[in-house]
Amino acid sequence: MTAQFPVVRPRRLRRTPALRRLVAETRLHPSDLVLPLFVKEGIAEPQPIASMPGVVQHTRDSLRKAAYDAAEAGVGGLILFGIPAVKDGRGSAADDPAGIVQKALRDLSAEVGDSTVVVADLCLDEYTDHGHCGILTASGEVDNDATLERYASIAVAQAAAGVDVVAPSGMMDGQVAAIRTALDEADYGHVAIMAYAVKYASAFYGPFRDAAECAPQFGDRSAYQQDPPNAEDAMREVLLDLDEGADMVMVKPALSYLDIVRRTRDAVHVPVAAYQVSGEYSMVEAAAAQGWIDRDRIIMETLTSIRRAGADIVLTYWATEVARSLRA
Repeated sequence: MTAQFPVVRPRRLRRTPALRRLVAETRLHPSDLVLPLFVKEGIAEPQPIASMPGVVQHTRDSLRKAAYDAAEAGVGGLILFGIPAVKDGRGSAADDPAGIVQKALRDLSAEVGDSTVVVADLCLDEYTDHGHCGILTASGEVDNDATLERYASIAVAQAAAGVDVVAPSGMMDGQVAAIRTALDEADYGHVAIMAYAVKYASAFYGPFRDAAECAPQFGDRSAYQQDPPNAEDAMREVLLDLDEGADMVMVKPALSYLDIVRRTRDAVHVPVAAYQVSGEYSMVEAAAAQGWIDRDRIIMETLTSIRRAGADIVLTYWATEVARSLRA
């Protein structure tokens, strides 16, 4: 007599929403999310960003409310970008104790306390009149070592204003080491570094440059950001940043580089962040506005894919909205 074996039917565990939740391999939690926020000096009301529907340049007052709402929803962190009233060639406002980001960091520390993590982007492009991420030479190239001095000063200014984590994003060689040394020497050894270790020269950043008013006035950033075809280069940058003292590493953008997120997660033993950037956000919002996609499902699907690829932390403009839905 021929033995009869049970037929394996994976669909049994997909039959109901409750079963699917029970066996889900990847879970999204509000504390996994970080909300990017823009604060602009010299405006009386929040300014909508046309290329990023639903996102604004905040006043200091509206920033505090947005931060409170995010913390109340359980969002794990906030990352702050500043737009000063005056820009110059060295980005003087970036480390000015009275600069917009330093004022806003003090506001956020008072508003949210320890209920969420306050991160500050550490770069110069939002503050320079030329829109590049560093100090320029006479020939118009970014001077790596002169820029490191500015980054070190910015890190100390942000730490003095109460930041929990600095996030250097300029892709200068040696930036993490310079920042770690400056923070430690200034007695801010408790401030962590989330390094933009993998930041590609991507076409997905366009709407962000509207929001932060930081489009380069000439050329582009391909000479210091990473080339999209390359993966091994990304891994070298990750390991270099960790050797220099990074506490966390980031991959940016997220969706077009999920393979890099996975490789990074497999290679390191520190938290890995991925930034769902402005172009990813705006494409979904634009398609949803036309009725072409199911907005809410797309948002959750993309965020889940980033977590499934290995990201512990996801930076997303939908952070507060999604956190609320997850807790509903």
